[in-house]
Amino acid sequence: MEYDNPHLRHALEPWGAPVPEARIAVLAVHGRDQDPGFMKDLSDRLGCSSARFYGARADSRSWYPLPFLEPIADNQPRLDYAMVAIAAAIATIGNEGFAPGAIVLWGFSQGSCVLSHFILKHQPRVAGAILYTGGYIGPDPLAAPRGRPLAGLPVVVRSVEDDPFVPRGRVEDTAELLRSAGAVVDAAIAPGTEHIITAEATDAGGALLDRLSREP
Repeated sequence: MEYDNPHLRHALEPWGAPVPEARIAVLAVHGRDQDPGFMKDLSDRLGCSSARFYGARADSRSWYPLPFLEPIADNQPRLDYAMVAIAAAIATIGNEGFAPGAIVLWGFSQGSCVLSHFILKHQPRVAGAILYTGGYIGPDPLAAPRGRPLAGLPVVVRSVEDDPFVPRGRVEDTAELLRSAGAVVDAAIAPGTEHIITAEATDAGGALLDRLSREP
């Protein structure tokens, strides 16, 4: 899948604490029609000065072409390319000196869908995840991972009740699959109808980053 993968044409875009001073690294994955600049602006609301962020850039500002509830085959090969790009990004961050236990995955909207799907399908060794307004990809139920491959993984899941793009049910189903795989999931759905990230959501995400940055 790495051959001619358009997402791999774009280097990670870092900001935040310098590598020698950073306690954790955060892979930031943007949504459709966004770019790492959106996540950089949003990171100010998380308020974690000891984190180094790495923004992943989707080619043509989209990780896959169609809505995430469409048949998976209709979003190929770009969906598989996105999975490879996330794995490559985690490896790149590791090569900068961050152990798996110091890497957090963070996404919004389409980026959150990519990360939700990646975590459930590939069970990466990471410190935690923050998933804003997203869920696993495809129209059909996703089989739960065997065993508890995500045992102890802290995950913050947030969305809005009547989000125009991501149904509440898919967010809740994703949270339950994460729990069944052993993750410690903090999930909440806020009232509303807009595709936004609430102040409570960024407070919860920031609290997770702060806690992880203080762990030895």
